[in-house]
Amino acid sequence: MSYEIIEKIKQQIEGYKENPKWEEVGKIIEVGDGIIKISGLLNCQNQEVLLIESGREKIKAVALNLEEEAIGALVLGDSSLIQAGQTVKRTKQILSVRVGKELLGRVVDALGAPLDGKGPVFSSSFGKKDLEKDDEEFNFLENNAPDVLSRESVSQPLHTGIKAIDSMIPIGRGQRELIIGDRQTGKTAIALDMIINQGRESKKPLVCIYVAIGQKESKIAKIVEILKNNGALDYTIIVSASAASPAAFWYLAPFTGCAIGEYFRDKGQDGLVIYDDLSKQAWAWRQISLLLRRSPGREAYPGDVFYLHSRLLERASKLSKEKGGGSLTAIPIIETQLGDVTAYIPTNVISITDGQIYLESDLFYQGIRPAVNVGLSVSRVGSSAQTKAMKKVAGKLRLQLAQFRELQTFVQFASDVDQATQEKIHKGRIVTEVLKQTDLNPVPFENQVLVLYAALNGYFDKFSTEGGSVSGRQPEQIQKIEADFLEYVKDLHGELLEELKEKRDITEEIEKKMKEVIEKFIENT
Repeated sequence: MSYEIIEKIKQQIEGYKENPKWEEVGKIIEVGDGIIKISGLLNCQNQEVLLIESGREKIKAVALNLEEEAIGALVLGDSSLIQAGQTVKRTKQILSVRVGKELLGRVVDALGAPLDGKGPVFSSSFGKKDLEKDDEEFNFLENNAPDVLSRESVSQPLHTGIKAIDSMIPIGRGQRELIIGDRQTGKTAIALDMIINQGRESKKPLVCIYVAIGQKESKIAKIVEILKNNGALDYTIIVSASAASPAAFWYLAPFTGCAIGEYFRDKGQDGLVIYDDLSKQAWAWRQISLLLRRSPGREAYPGDVFYLHSRLLERASKLSKEKGGGSLTAIPIIETQLGDVTAYIPTNVISITDGQIYLESDLFYQGIRPAVNVGLSVSRVGSSAQTKAMKKVAGKLRLQLAQFRELQTFVQFASDVDQATQEKIHKGRIVTEVLKQTDLNPVPFENQVLVLYAALNGYFDKFSTEGGSVSGRQPEQIQKIEADFLEYVKDLHGELLEELKEKRDITEEIEKKMKEVIEKFIENT
C-alpha cells in the first residue's frame, strides 16, 4: 500500500510543470475612516481597483492618490476589517460598472450590486439564448465626455408634464438643467413628475436613471413605491447611496448613474439621469479629499470640486446621427442654505449647466406649487427644442408673470389702484392659479397648450375675485374650472387633442377649433 502511494507521488512530481506568475504586491501602512495608504504597487494606475486580502475576505479599494512613496486609496467595503500590514494586490482593471437592459426596474448601489432583494441583476449567460451579448458590457465610471464633432445641437423637447416648466423653462433632450432651492421646496417632486410623465407621453419612454445620494432609506423606498404605483419603475433604474452608506458611495453613485445612462445613449436611445443631489456628493468629496491630505480651498472644498461636477455633467449630450443619435439629459439637483444661490457649490453648478429652475421657499409657503421663481429661472437651450404650439401660446407668459409679481409688490404700499392695474393683477392671479399643479400629476403637452391658450387669451377672465376688488381672494375656482374644461374637451373633442399631439403646432384650422371649443365651454359654465 505504501509502495503505491510512493509511486503516485513520484508520478505527480515528474508531471509537475512550473508556471510562475508575477504579481505586484503592496502593503497597507496606514488605515482610517475608509482611506488606506499603501506602499509598493509602483505601476498602479489612477482609478484602478485594488484587492485587500483581509483574512478570507477580499475587500475592494480604488486608487485615487498616486504619490512618490505611497498610494492613497478609497475603500469600497467594510473598512473595519482592514489593518495595517495587510497585503494589497493590483487587478489591472479600472473602476467600472456592469451595464445592460436587465438593470431596468432595479435598485442598485454605487457598484451596481442589487439592493431590492430580487436576486442578482445579471443572470449567467450559460444556457441563456435570450441574453444578448451586448448585455454583458462594462462601462467605466469615469469616462470622457463626447467631443464637439460627436454632438448635435439640442432640438427635441423633453416634456416634464409641469406647466410652469414646459411653458417658460423648457428642457431639451441632451440638455443639463439644474433644479435648485432650499430643502423641502419640492425639488424631488419635480424630478419624480418628470419620470412619470415620460411613460404617459410616449409608448416608448426614455430610460430614466434616478441617483439618490445621501437620502434616508425610507425615502428611497417611498420613491420606489411611487414609481411602481404610477407604472414608471419598468423604464427606471434607481442608483442608491443612502445616508447609511460610506462617503465613497456618495462620491461614486452619480458616476455610476451616468455610466449606465451612457450605455443606453450609445445604443441610440434617449436617457434621463437625475442626480438628487450633488451638494451631498460635494460634501463626500470634501471629506475624502481632506482624509487624503489634499489642500483645502474655499469652504474647505478641494481645488478640483468644480472639475468633479463639470466632468460628470459634460457627459450629458445629444449625439450626432453618425454616432447613433442617442441623447442623455442630466438634471442635477442642488440644495441651497437659506436661498443663497451665491454659495460655492451652487454657483459652480449654475456655471456648468444650461439653465436652472429655482424653487423659492416664500412661493412654496404661499401655496404656489411648483414654487418656481420665474425671474431667476432660465433655460439656455430649451426654447430651440420647444414645440411650435407651446412657443405660440406661451410667448408672453414669462413677461406677464414678471409684471404681475412687480405690481403685486407695488400694490401692497398703495391705497388706491387704477382700473388698468387692477385688470393686470387680476389676469396675473388667473395665470398663477393655472400654473399651480399638485405633485405626481403631470399634464400632457396638448392639455397644457389648450389651458394656457384659454387663460392667456382672456377666456378665463370672467371668473373674477370677490367683488372684483384687488383685496379679494385669488380665484381658487380656476383650478376646478381647468379640470372641468379638460374633462369636457377629452369627452367631446378628443380629436382636437390628438391633432395637437400629432402636429405639435397651432395652424389656423386648429386655432379656429380651439376657439370654438373654449367658447362653447365658457358659455355653458
